[in-house]
Amino acid sequence: MAAKVTPAVNAAKAAGVGYRLLEYVYDPAADAIGLHAASALGLDPAIVYKTLIVQLEPKGLACAVIPVAAKLDLKAIAAAAKAKKADLADPALAEKTTGYMVGGISPLGQKKALPTFVDASAEGLPEMVVNGGRRGLQIVMAPADLAKATRAVVCPITAH
Repeated sequence: MAAKVTPAVNAAKAAGVGYRLLEYVYDPAADAIGLHAASALGLDPAIVYKTLIVQLEPKGLACAVIPVAAKLDLKAIAAAAKAKKADLADPALAEKTTGYMVGGISPLGQKKALPTFVDASAEGLPEMVVNGGRRGLQIVMAPADLAKATRAVVCPITAH
């Protein structure tokens, strides 16, 4: 496997939060990258979260962290970010802004720290799993530690 030091891992270290790393074989052909990661690691998808970069109107980007099996509620993320509307960001813009490749975008250690919103479903979990900053690397930590390390707002942002 590739090196385990990524900007995301360094950000977790710098924040002084507890974490551990999990690795799996990334499948670029997988339909749902997050669900594939959960399956490959033998984890309940309810604790594995995906990172989505959204384009806010009138301008700006934000980071949404939601369960891998959930859909992002674009109206809810727009409201949380105090924007008129939100849409998924262009993948090339997401990569350029975060410094990560799609499939490896982490809420931690982004090149340009974006306003981050973690779905409220994480609040009841002892730990959650998010991308570790490269394809095939996941980082496990307490939701409160992720919120602390990313200065995230925890609020409901998934579609029901």
